[in-house]
Amino acid sequence: MKQVLLFLLPSVLLFSCIPPTQTTSQKEVVIVYATSAAAPWLTELYACAENLPVVLSVNADEPDIYLRVGEPENIISPVYQIDEEEIIVVTNRESIVQNLSFDEAQDLFAKGNPSMQVWVYSSDADVQIVFDQLVMKGRSVTSFAQAAVSAQNMSDILNSESSAVGILPKHRVTGNVREVYSVGNVPVLAITNEEPQGVVIELLACLQNN
Repeated sequence: MKQVLLFLLPSVLLFSCIPPTQTTSQKEVVIVYATSAAAPWLTELYACAENLPVVLSVNADEPDIYLRVGEPENIISPVYQIDEEEIIVVTNRESIVQNLSFDEAQDLFAKGNPSMQVWVYSSDADVQIVFDQLVMKGRSVTSFAQAAVSAQNMSDILNSESSAVGILPKHRVTGNVREVYSVGNVPVLAITNEEPQGVVIELLACLQNN
């Protein structure tokens, strides 16, 4: 995976650019959006906004701040690293699958297993892109795999179905599940649709320092 340090905006630089907060009753509206894998950082973003003259509005259509895990395949907008997330292969605790090696994890998702139901995400989901880059490495996921619509949906499935095996961000691993393989740590990124200004800079600085 490409290095993301070039896109990390140090918090000292962010704070050096922060103008004094205007005393005004009028609040700026900032459009934000997060993938299901990055939802925990959307919660942090709302916490950051509490003491700023800003109203956050969630909308997937050209957000001012877009949160995701892992790098997009094509980077055309300013990108800032705000954290790291570990991606995990997870099973139900009653599953026969125990700790996996890299080759075992790759084979399981490429070939399937008669005793297991493999769960993945759509090919354009940020977690799936990371998994395909770091684990599949050009191999296709088995045609018998089922697709979860979100990280929460994946978590619910893994908790309820004893034969399920799937992929979760570490922050979404809860309940009656077992971690069987660590894909690795990837950056959590905030992508802006233009060079950040004003309150957007303050929000990014807060995220980087949480």
